[in-house]
Amino acid sequence: MADEDEINLDDNGSSSSEKKGGLGGVFSSLLKWIIIGLAAVIVVVVVVVITMKIAGKNSTAVTAIPASEEYVSGQREIYDWYTSLGIIQTTTADDPPATVRVDVALAYKKDDKAASAEITARLVELKAFLRRYFSSKTAAELRNPNNEDALENEIKNGINDKILSSSRIRDVVFQQKDVIQQN
Repeated sequence: MADEDEINLDDNGSSSSEKKGGLGGVFSSLLKWIIIGLAAVIVVVVVVVITMKIAGKNSTAVTAIPASEEYVSGQREIYDWYTSLGIIQTTTADDPPATVRVDVALAYKKDDKAASAEITARLVELKAFLRRYFSSKTAAELRNPNNEDALENEIKNGINDKILSSSRIRDVVFQQKDVIQQN
């Protein structure tokens, strides 16, 4: 009979394991999902860190954005001005053409004697360039006050690229700009 008592697992053994498995099963299942979630977070973090290190090696690091002296010091640079070009008079590209009269001042770096000397030496070329430039524009382009900065910038770039060789113009200003429509 002792053998029968030990082997009988029908009711007593199954009911006691269900009670243990019910509360213990919920706790172990919850613990299992928490561990899986933590492992997934760790894997994602490791993958992101490795990816960023690989991507960081392939690209150049930008540590500082260069700023012009104008913004660093809080004030604009002071220029010397070449104002001896005189008044340039020509006609526009319109039909019928309008007359344009401009007095242009050229800025160069303060105390740059080489720039002043080169501008003086190329005075004839500068006047011819300005005459051709204004002859290629229409009266509407020249009259529009919103275009003035663009015109000055185009003139500055044209002089620097096509005429001057050892020095650079820093700015261009119209001291006078008259567009006279002929009737």
